[in-house]
Amino acid sequence: MKTLFQNEIFRVTDDKSFERMALEIFRFQASGCPVYREYISLLGVDPVSVDSIFRIPFMPISFFRDHTVITGDGPAVRIFLSSGTTGVKQSRHHVINPAIYDESLERAFRIFYGDPPGYAIMGLLPSYLEREGSSLIYMVNRLMQLSGNDAGGFFLDDHEELFSAIDRARAAGLKVLLIGVTFALLDLAEKHPRDLSDLIIMETGGMKGRRREMIREEVHDILLKAFGVTSVHSEYGMTELLSQAYSQGEGIYRTPPWMKILIRDSHDPMSHSAEEGSSGGISAIDLANIWSCSFIATDDLGRMHDGGSFEVLGRYDNADIRGCSLLSVNSLF
Repeated sequence: MKTLFQNEIFRVTDDKSFERMALEIFRFQASGCPVYREYISLLGVDPVSVDSIFRIPFMPISFFRDHTVITGDGPAVRIFLSSGTTGVKQSRHHVINPAIYDESLERAFRIFYGDPPGYAIMGLLPSYLEREGSSLIYMVNRLMQLSGNDAGGFFLDDHEELFSAIDRARAAGLKVLLIGVTFALLDLAEKHPRDLSDLIIMETGGMKGRRREMIREEVHDILLKAFGVTSVHSEYGMTELLSQAYSQGEGIYRTPPWMKILIRDSHDPMSHSAEEGSSGGISAIDLANIWSCSFIATDDLGRMHDGGSFEVLGRYDNADIRGCSLLSVNSLF
């Protein structure tokens, strides 16, 4: 079973093969993940009766904060921790096999951006570098390793060194991917506006209390004007998932074949849709999460677009950073 899943999740190519794989993993996790199993039982759902991805119960993302979410009995090799805020308990994703994360990351990057060796990867992620267990730092560091180029690197507040690294990458004929947390990119735009039109600038979201919250259009407008780029890319990922969706402009995200977004009815969390134009809570299916839970009800609000693409509209009111329960059954555990 273990070998079967790990070999087949990245072979998914269409909706039919995705649903078949998702239902197999659902039944595997419904019996093998104690937290998810109890949650399904409390909902009164018989796993045998689930015959569509739209009938799969999605586990509230807050369970990663309040419980150990593991399928099977393998020990966690790595634990990813959410950033959280002061006084808020962090989510913990116990990763049994980091190689699955690595494969998901590399395959998705090649789908959306091509071969990593053609890039210099640069990370402007000060708040994440200052703590342990960040999946985002792991992701960017892994991309740096895959690129094999030493022109990139992580940068805190040394903007001049960042620009020097960009110049070295340009001289080497490399494409530059600058991945930055939102507040750090805005700081860079305000202090050092200049022509970076040949770069891919990717924001990962988040003010982390450093700035007032801003809507995406406002953030992207500032970055477009400051750096002369034609679009701002974005990454949609989180501690609780091992796969990422990417936007190459206009805030419209697309997922790799082994990941799918559904929209949850805000008044009925068991009702989901993938129809273009539907809006509500974002529920994510990540087949790479085979050793935790692949079916997560996030605290984000979104809208479906054509071909399974989606946009993020915001977050549920009164939701903690990465984690209030969308269903009150949390208190039953």
